[in-house]
Amino acid sequence: MAVQFRDYYETLGVAKSASDEEIKSAFRKLARKHHPDVAKDKATAEEKFKQINEAYEVLGDPEKRKKYDELGANWNQPGGFQPPPGWDSGRGGGGFQRYGTGDGGVEFEFGGTGFSDFFEAFFGGGRGQTGFGGGSFGRRPTSAERGSDVEADIMVTLEEALHGSKRTVSLRRSTSNKVESYQVKIPRGVHEGQRIRLAGQGEAGAHGGKSGDLFLRVRLARHPDFTVEGSDLIHEVKVEPWQAVLGSELQVPTLEGSVRLKLPAGTQPGQRFRLRGHGLPTASDTRGDLFVLPQIQVPKKLTEREREIWKQLAELRGS
Repeated sequence: MAVQFRDYYETLGVAKSASDEEIKSAFRKLARKHHPDVAKDKATAEEKFKQINEAYEVLGDPEKRKKYDELGANWNQPGGFQPPPGWDSGRGGGGFQRYGTGDGGVEFEFGGTGFSDFFEAFFGGGRGQTGFGGGSFGRRPTSAERGSDVEADIMVTLEEALHGSKRTVSLRRSTSNKVESYQVKIPRGVHEGQRIRLAGQGEAGAHGGKSGDLFLRVRLARHPDFTVEGSDLIHEVKVEPWQAVLGSELQVPTLEGSVRLKLPAGTQPGQRFRLRGHGLPTASDTRGDLFVLPQIQVPKKLTEREREIWKQLAELRGS
């Protein structure tokens, strides 16, 4: 079935010709503005934050962006959006995914995962299935066999990964057209790619066989201040040349508020400064670290007075 096209460039407020750095900058600006922890209207902000994240998930990845641009040329086809001829996402199109054998396939539609049907249909990780009894597609079972497992992606913020949370996820099966809601526990310390299992909520079994399971694959939401490396967080901070040369004290954001970092005199490009225990939870229930990467900013424009001072410094250094 057709799905509603999502204009990710419009969501981020950038042109289709925008550079990677412009897209990254737009995401960070919007994500800070609409982050649920800082916005006054949290419900509206949360929805906007998810839309911004989804847009950056695609446009911030060169391969996904290339595929998206191929899709985008066909966004206004009569009868609703469909992918261009020959386009292959490696999975079925549309907001539903079908499982099962022959005419007995079942379609599932999800809500509350943080991703739109458009994303799930063309850029999601795939709703995998094992088929009846572990992959017996193409034949009708005659004895009790287990139903298919079903997978969907779920967007989890870093704050949820830090503290854990509960989310309501809805599922609609085409066989009954009934929307079923489930309370899903996001455990503290979940990581990218981890699967959360809802036992018995996949496709129904055949001839009295057990139902399959529903697996929600974790995708960590992009954060405006941090990137993730395992259980560690990385924060890039802009530093003026004189701060690097003379040393300085910086206010560094963490997931639990800002902390001070003393930048030593003579800080070099590429140095990493560790703030222990300010990362994400680990499997042993300790905490990863936060690494601060100073980005030394070279001024592009100088006043006459500034230029004269830089010349004097160059002469003092003998260069």
